[in-house]
Amino acid sequence: MIPQQKADRLSQPDFCWSYMARPSFLRTVFNDALLTPEVLDHSYAGGGSVVDPFICEFVPNDPQNPQAWRALRRWTICIAAAGTTFVVSFCSSTYTGAEAGLAAEFGVSEAIVNLGLALFLVGYIIGPLIWGPMSEVYGRRNLMIGTLALLTAFNIGAAEANDMPTLLVCRFLGSIFGSSPMTNAGGAVADLFSAAERGVPVAVFAAGPFMGPVLGPIVGGFAGDYAGWRWVMRVMAIVSGVLWVLGTLLIPETYAPVILERRAKALEKATGNIFRTRLQMSGSRPTLARSIRIALSRPWALLCREPIVTIMSIYMALVYGTLYMMFGAFPIVYQKNRGWSAGEGGLAFLGLAVGIVVAIGLIIPDDVYRFKKIEREAIARNELGAAPEARLPPGIVGSVMMPISLFWFAWTNGPDDHYIVSIIASVPFGAGMLLVFFSLTQYLVDSYTIYAASVIAGSGIVRSLFGAAFPMFTTKMYEDLGIHWASSVPAFLSLACVPFPLLFHRYGARIRERCKYSRQAAEALAKIKLHETVTASDSRDEAKLRQGPLEA
Repeated sequence: MIPQQKADRLSQPDFCWSYMARPSFLRTVFNDALLTPEVLDHSYAGGGSVVDPFICEFVPNDPQNPQAWRALRRWTICIAAAGTTFVVSFCSSTYTGAEAGLAAEFGVSEAIVNLGLALFLVGYIIGPLIWGPMSEVYGRRNLMIGTLALLTAFNIGAAEANDMPTLLVCRFLGSIFGSSPMTNAGGAVADLFSAAERGVPVAVFAAGPFMGPVLGPIVGGFAGDYAGWRWVMRVMAIVSGVLWVLGTLLIPETYAPVILERRAKALEKATGNIFRTRLQMSGSRPTLARSIRIALSRPWALLCREPIVTIMSIYMALVYGTLYMMFGAFPIVYQKNRGWSAGEGGLAFLGLAVGIVVAIGLIIPDDVYRFKKIEREAIARNELGAAPEARLPPGIVGSVMMPISLFWFAWTNGPDDHYIVSIIASVPFGAGMLLVFFSLTQYLVDSYTIYAASVIAGSGIVRSLFGAAFPMFTTKMYEDLGIHWASSVPAFLSLACVPFPLLFHRYGARIRERCKYSRQAAEALAKIKLHETVTASDSRDEAKLRQGPLEA
């Protein structure tokens, strides 16, 4: 406990700003080092000296412990975080509504105009290598908010560009900064919810990066038709600016190591005692240089050496590439062949949006009923939890839905076919896409636990490469093969990938045992669970001793 003379100081007017009852939502958003009564009155382990510092940790009923916040608050932050990823992916595809105007005004080829989309996705590769490591040192909030502001600034720069190179540079730099929410917002969701309750929040959060690209062409198409390409860029700036303001007001710091380090400094300043976090005491708190070194090396090692990561990443990259291929294919199918305007052509993406909503409706009950039941049964058998393969059934369903959807679309998208048939055909692809991404991502996280961040980073690199490359050859492929066979190419690719989730569902446990990093992750998780069990048992024994023999 903090010595009495120090506690007396904290009750003086100088400390009234922090010594208060439950702080308001906005106060904790803007100040994550508040010294509330729960924090000040807690009996910290240690002596408060340099040799034996107090151990700063979350306390019971801690108002700044992200996983102890009320459900409404956590869900508000989760949705706001999903909104930041939505706006970044929205900016990637809204650009397609400006392509015709850009080609006409600057007199450049279609290939040059398409670079605006490709470079934005290349920025997705570079950004996470910077923002992921920085978030481990400086926290999630400041990076997300600061980089969203810069994305907005570069969107404004693109809107006012007087030549194509300037616009492309703004798009590229905007995506590098915009990729910060794509990296750190997911970490914020993981900070808010325990592994057992994370399924539904992750499903809702995952819809953001997919709904953004789907709705972008609709908004961009109508803006380009009625106001010109500059207003397409201005719409992106307005939307990213609004999400920047909302994120500033709604998203607090959620990364526990950073919250506790800032609290330790505040307690030191307030009391004159020495405080350290457990991570600082163990010496395992990563430096920025070490985090960047790991971010640049470990994802590649996992991609090249772990067959689970390689196969699943390529599969998700093919799906992602197919989504971005549609940004080049739909204008050919609906605008060129049917004479639709860019805005009308954008409406064709509503089929994908409906599919994404359907997928969320399937994921939530699957997680609440099927997966949670498997989890409870595994714990009852004294196992660590459900096997990672329990995550795969939604992905198996999605993997079957996608080739059916793509073949259906491919052979009903001719100008003589009613447009609604091909739009309805895209609904199963939208659903299957999210089911596969949700399922496979959860599978990778559960299989690699302590290496999950590097696995997701490596998977994201491959995905962004495919997303950037596919639109570059879409137009040429459709010219050479025609709309039916060109649309069948991704259908055949997705058909070839159908066995992957099935094979891993059946043989995944054996494969994981033979994979170095997956095996190490499983061993580390077992040690963590054992330590938690021993610690909980010791705490119960200590409580009984304090109660005395009669109460115990």
